[in-house]
Amino acid sequence: MGSPVVAQPVSREVAPGRLIDKFETGLAAPICLTWELTYACNLSCVHCLSSSGRRDPRELSTEQCKALIDEFERMQVFYVNIGGGEPTVRPDFWELVDYATAHHVGVKFSTNGVRITPEVATRLAASDYVDVQISLDGADAAVNDAVRGPGSYDMAIRALENLAAAGFKDAKLSVVATRHNIGQLDEFRAIADKYGATLRLTRLRPSGRGADVWDELHPTQEQQRVLYDWLLRNGEGVLTGDSFFHLSAFGQSLPGLNMCGAGRVVCLVDPLGDVYACPFAIHEKFHAGNVVADGGFQNVWATSELFTELRAPSGGGACSGCAHYDACRGGCMAAKFFTGLPADGPDPECVQGYGEAALADAGRTIPRSSVDHSRRGAARKPGAHKSGPVPLTLTVRRPSRACDESPLA
Repeated sequence: MGSPVVAQPVSREVAPGRLIDKFETGLAAPICLTWELTYACNLSCVHCLSSSGRRDPRELSTEQCKALIDEFERMQVFYVNIGGGEPTVRPDFWELVDYATAHHVGVKFSTNGVRITPEVATRLAASDYVDVQISLDGADAAVNDAVRGPGSYDMAIRALENLAAAGFKDAKLSVVATRHNIGQLDEFRAIADKYGATLRLTRLRPSGRGADVWDELHPTQEQQRVLYDWLLRNGEGVLTGDSFFHLSAFGQSLPGLNMCGAGRVVCLVDPLGDVYACPFAIHEKFHAGNVVADGGFQNVWATSELFTELRAPSGGGACSGCAHYDACRGGCMAAKFFTGLPADGPDPECVQGYGEAALADAGRTIPRSSVDHSRRGAARKPGAHKSGPVPLTLTVRRPSRACDESPLA
């Protein structure tokens, strides 16, 4: 891959100052672009952000995907984070990976490990432009499989073993921090070290199917402090993707940008080519356009009314008067939205306690994504909030159409 070229801001130039101030006005290309290739998945994780399971017959064709990669190359998007669903079950997955790397677009893909065989691991180890992230949400099968489904722990560990045996360097072990695994942080680090991998921790968001289990699974206030202290001790060797910038309000800022990059340096392209401000905000409110219907990805990124609005200066709203605002920047936009809190209000997990008070408002309206490929029948309508908890078990559903068949068939 060629030497990186620094992207220029979309908006007017910003006077010299903090890097975060420049990033907030938006760049000419995202530096963290997530591309979900398919909704098809062999698992049914209870916290899935995209409510994946069944393939959507309208997903972008191979040629449309290649055209999108061509755009990424022209925009100097250095790499894409490919996910799903389970991206490796898409028949043209490896063809698209090869096409991307041949066109100077590196690939980092997330997988549950289902197709990381010894042969595939050997192929991956031979590439300098492909990174692999294995998802695991428990340091043992009991904790992991309650969230990700029976057998998923063994599948992930087998994938890590195959990658290590093939000589793949620095795979990523991706963990969503939950109430049930905060006590396993050292064990996750040990698993990563055993297989020559790097641990990556991300925050649980109440979007997609995660909305159904957020109340049960998001870490308690006490556990957030445990996580914060652990990240301060281990943060330089652990990736977070700036997931936990809300924790910086405890005092010392965590490594990273510590900002919401939605529509500024971050965005999502879904399997149908729809562009959203953030991978955690799959909802029509955060829909910026479509790469097919709206003149391509670059046009959406540069001219979307939503992105223009998100890049405009913000006064900080209700949080602006808080002494910790400069550290946490008001928290996560998606976490607020999907818990019914205003965009200019506190994060629902505000470590200073302001989120708890906001959540106590009985008049909150809980929005829901209209995108749902995990259930038979029509998609959920926004606002149709599920009452009561859902069991943390894998649900097996029979296909109702040809495109609903097992992606592994």
